[in-house]
Amino acid sequence: QVQLVESGGGLVQAGGSLRLSCAVSGRAFTPYTMGWFRQAPAKEREFVASVSWNRGNTYYPDSVKGRFTISRDTAKNTVFLQMNSLKPEDTAVYYCAAYVGADTIVVHPDEYDYWGQGTQVTVSS
Repeated sequence: QVQLVESGGGLVQAGGSLRLSCAVSGRAFTPYTMGWFRQAPAKEREFVASVSWNRGNTYYPDSVKGRFTISRDTAKNTVFLQMNSLKPEDTAVYYCAAYVGADTIVVHPDEYDYWGQGTQVTVSS
């Protein structure tokens, strides 16, 4: 079984920054891809970023491109999401997820195999 544990959420003013972490533990598996998603109240889960674990390829939607950066520490089995220039519309619960089976970019939440419990990010105006 694989466990994903997010941390680093909180309350920040618009224009500020936060760094989320997601620690991966449990059964070792490769290759795989990590992703970050977010979900605001009454909205569908939204793709935020993806990184292929071995190659380190990244991908972002236009809504966060240039402001968010996904990275990973392969030695510590941890993935990060650095969020800069935060906006009130970034307010949501942020989830990390793991896709097992390929070292590639994955954007659809239904394709991910494991999920963390989520961490709240609130951006005040």
